Amino acid sequence: MQFTKAEEYGIMGVLYLAETDRDRVTPLSEISEAKDIPEKFLAKIFQSLSRTGIVRSHRGVRGGFTLSKDPGEITIMEVLEAIQGPYHLMKCIKDPDVCACSDFCALRELVIIAENRMAEVFKSHTLADMTKWQKAGAVLV
Repeated sequence: MQFTKAEEYGIMGVLYLAETDRDRVTPLSEISEAKDIPEKFLAKIFQSLSRTGIVRSHRGVRGGFTLSKDPGEITIMEVLEAIQGPYHLMKCIKDPDVCACSDFCALRELVIIAENRMAEVFKSHTLADMTKWQKAGAVLV
């Protein structure tokens, strides 16, 4: 499994917002420059994040983005799914009929186990966790 650039940039972008003052509207250009992300690509990602309620868009001269809720209430899974939709490692997990082994497949079963464990990690960690780790320079488990 490998994150897409959109997922990677999306997490980096919302993490940047989580590390700033919650009341401050942050321009997209600032996030783009700070995280070295192409601004046009980041704009598309933030449209998805805005549509799903992860971030709030502010228009006008002093426009930009804020998180829509506290970083401790936004899971990594929410961010990932806002960008790419439901997470599946193999197509046949969502739709078993796309596979010739539609009756039973040991590989699919193993991937479902792996997917569930990965989802558990992404659902159990928030942007607040990641900001703590970032400040500490380590994962504090």
